[in-house]
Amino acid sequence: MLGAIIQELSQDSVLVTFIAAPMIEEIMKPAGVYLLLVRWPHLLTSRIHTACLAALGGLSFAVVENILYLQVYFPEHTQALVVFRYSAGLTMHVVSSFIVGFGINQKLLASVRGEIPLLKGNKKFFVIPMILHSLFNITVMLFGTN
Repeated sequence: MLGAIIQELSQDSVLVTFIAAPMIEEIMKPAGVYLLLVRWPHLLTSRIHTACLAALGGLSFAVVENILYLQVYFPEHTQALVVFRYSAGLTMHVVSSFIVGFGINQKLLASVRGEIPLLKGNKKFFVIPMILHSLFNITVMLFGTN
């Protein structure tokens, strides 16, 4: 079974596009905020502040991803693709990261330490953005063009 999963992930597959990529991206975009939580938790002054910092991580990710898509994957892109990626795609990444930011708190740290069950009380802040991201990818694949 593990071999089948690895083979599926190594190809440009539905599993990667709709499940793995959204999960990985939503967990990793606010990496800098995780560092703040561990090293300098006093800098995260409120949940809204933390969510805004996570949203900045989403914004940064979206800009880098857009550059890759437009310069490497689709160098012969249309102006419509540029507008779409810098509007809908960018918004999706920022909003999703903002939601994740509400789950970056002391409960998450306690969860990582094994003091409480994994993501207890915070699960929705990670699962909802993953679902939104997956639905966005599905919509783009069904209705989008490059």
